[in-house]
Amino acid sequence: MSQTDSSSAVPHEGGFDVHALHSKWQSYWAEQGTFLAGGDDDTRPRKYVLAMFPYPSGDLHMGHAENYLYSDIVARYWRHRGYNVLHPIGWDSFGLPAENAAILRGADPKEWTYANIAQQRDSMKAYGASFDWSRVLHTSDDDYYRWNQWLFQQLYERGLAYRKDSPVNWCPNDQTVLANEQVVDGHCERCGAAVVKRKLTQWYFKITDYADRLLDDLNQLEGRWPHKVLQMQRNWIGRSIGADVDFEIEGRAEKVTVFTTRPDTLHGATFMVVAPDSDLAAELVASASPEARTRFQDYLEQTQKQTDIERQATDRPKTGVFLERYALNPFTGERLPIWAADYVLADYGHGAVMAVPAHDQRDLDFARAFDLPVKVVVDTTAAVTGAIPVIEVDEDGVPIDPALSDLDPAVTGQALAGEGRMVNSGPLDGLSKRNAIARAIELLEAAGTGRASKQYRLRDWLISRQRFWGTPIPMIHTQSGEIVPVPADELPVRLPDAAGLDLKPKGSSPLGAATGWVETTDPRTGEPALRDPDTMDTFVDSSWYFLRFLSPGNAEKAFDSADADRWAPVDAYIGGVEHAILHLLYARFITKVLFDMGLVDFTEPFSSLINQGMVILDGAKMSKSKGNLVLFSEELEKHGADVLRVALAFAGPVEDDKDWSDVSTTGAFKFLSRAMRLANEVSSDPGVDFAAGDATLRRVTHKVLADVPGLVEQTKFNVVVARLMELVNAIRKAVDGSAGAGDPAVREAVEATALILDLVAPHTAEEMWQVLGHEGSIGLAVWPVADPTLLVEDSVVAVVQIDGKVRSTLSVSAKISAEELEALARADEKVIRSLDGREIVRAIVRVPKVVSFSTK
Repeated sequence: MSQTDSSSAVPHEGGFDVHALHSKWQSYWAEQGTFLAGGDDDTRPRKYVLAMFPYPSGDLHMGHAENYLYSDIVARYWRHRGYNVLHPIGWDSFGLPAENAAILRGADPKEWTYANIAQQRDSMKAYGASFDWSRVLHTSDDDYYRWNQWLFQQLYERGLAYRKDSPVNWCPNDQTVLANEQVVDGHCERCGAAVVKRKLTQWYFKITDYADRLLDDLNQLEGRWPHKVLQMQRNWIGRSIGADVDFEIEGRAEKVTVFTTRPDTLHGATFMVVAPDSDLAAELVASASPEARTRFQDYLEQTQKQTDIERQATDRPKTGVFLERYALNPFTGERLPIWAADYVLADYGHGAVMAVPAHDQRDLDFARAFDLPVKVVVDTTAAVTGAIPVIEVDEDGVPIDPALSDLDPAVTGQALAGEGRMVNSGPLDGLSKRNAIARAIELLEAAGTGRASKQYRLRDWLISRQRFWGTPIPMIHTQSGEIVPVPADELPVRLPDAAGLDLKPKGSSPLGAATGWVETTDPRTGEPALRDPDTMDTFVDSSWYFLRFLSPGNAEKAFDSADADRWAPVDAYIGGVEHAILHLLYARFITKVLFDMGLVDFTEPFSSLINQGMVILDGAKMSKSKGNLVLFSEELEKHGADVLRVALAFAGPVEDDKDWSDVSTTGAFKFLSRAMRLANEVSSDPGVDFAAGDATLRRVTHKVLADVPGLVEQTKFNVVVARLMELVNAIRKAVDGSAGAGDPAVREAVEATALILDLVAPHTAEEMWQVLGHEGSIGLAVWPVADPTLLVEDSVVAVVQIDGKVRSTLSVSAKISAEELEALARADEKVIRSLDGREIVRAIVRVPKVVSFSTK
């Protein structure tokens, strides 16, 4: 490119033709392959920078603009620091939105999806993001989802993929099942419909086998993932330590196992509660009276209309049905009535709980509602280190002393949940909670009625979906009732043509009606058989996509382990906090499985995580239904990529929401125009000796060069832009002052501006670089090393405060002592006037920048 090509972007009337400039440099990058990752012979250290890939539901929106700006800043920064950077992009292109949109329009979901991908690809290229476009993937391509099917079969062989009949979350609108993580406040996270429970036979991944590792390995990510995300993952996995206790049921040969975190309170158990939608409840009520069975059936139907969140709400009145059966307390032999109640969930623990109402609020509320016994077994008035408890109780656990009736939960309605010592508990009396739990487990194990145990809030990952647009599950159902894998050499099992299929949701997969597709043969016998008609949850697609980017187009493997050794794990992963549980948890699980298979040598997929806030409008989240969308394509056409990028980067901290109404595109354009103008004004030649330039400007330049790396690595991108603005102002002052445009320090400062500006406004930076007489892309220029001698401050500005208010500033030596600084502050005329005769009673001096006086 000749230098005259820059004429299209020469400043005019305070600006320049941004669209011509963008087109010019985007063509250059494409022709030169500027941002392709280096191959195996590239000896530079590597960095893998990845933004969460988009779903092609239409054109990009402003949230995409923010996300891909941040990943691009990080990728460009590490290239400048001398790294071989992999920064790929692709599309998460299977899923319900495409299928629902196709149904609405009477279109093929594949055609709708790939048309949107083409539109988004054009927008991304126009945005100037430095993606490696040679590695693009779409999860709906059969050469991608073939490896989803391979992964499924690997888990199946290891006992980690299985099929079972169980209550599941059902979206009546989308007519498909949902994983627990896809239910938000009792509603489908995709469409917002109220979720109900149905019993279906579904495929699961056994993520609970990895619960301890998923929880414990979060410690590896401390300080590198946002604390909020780590805490959300810990809460979701929800490990509880306690005991499994075996209860005999009268008239039943098999014992019922109950998990409890408080085996020390077994003497206080006065009834048992089972989930009404559990198999156990149905079995127990079968021998009850006809009236009880009718009550139970009505109650079960009522329960199935409620979400898990509603059932567990603490402020709901307690309801239940007595099953006319009894359990025996393994410590005391007492008969405990068994009730079905909706506050117990079928898939938590074993679907049954021992109720200790004196010390659990939900149990107490239930006991009071149905007039069941309340037995105190922990004296919470006694200090753990104090004497043996003083509360005496009768055989029913009620305090004998009437003066102590205000401690009785049956009277107060408040469970005694605090620490204390055991009472009315036989061999546990007098023990503290910790010691009593340990002793109770010892007694249970000795009697063969219980054992130490752990339980988790985490449930196995439900992956079956009764929809068309997804990865077909690669299993075959034989005439004998067996389920066998599709032979590996027959993968992928491709989706049939959607033409002629009724894709409307109806409770079963549309694939089951594709006769020519679903009918197959048993690979072992050749007898007629049927393909599994369900498709996989699209979170399977995104659980390992970061590895496919490493070996794009590999027809023999999902990814090459050697490529994973070179590039993975991801060094910087950028995306919204809304994926804190779903996607990140699943990706962590699959990574650990692949580690156990010997295919990767790391156990966490993303070494660091950057979560950005949302782009909102007038304080509200943008949505089509609200009619408050700001369309990315329109803003791009109106302002150009660099203006949008600078405005977004400057709008606030990465993690904060940005209100588009407060984002200044006008200010961003003016700033870029000033920077471009300075590049055109530089009159010294390339290669000039910078050391001969103005020392004041050089100090400003080198301070910015020294500070920006730390700011970028702390994701303080808005501060980077602010520092750039300060530098441009300092250059303008030098050019208009005694230094002039020919001063070597001016060229050095403008080159530094262009280099840092490449992070946020790469088209303008490229143009400046060319105008300054340099060959090649500024995107590959090496970051200058700041001169340490120019970072030493000769003088600083010290602030003087009086009673917390700034009253004066002083220009002082950076090496001033505390005594000297205080003396100067006391002698300052502004300080003396502000004191107005008041006495200084305290002076705090932080050299060399702050003096704070307190007066009376």
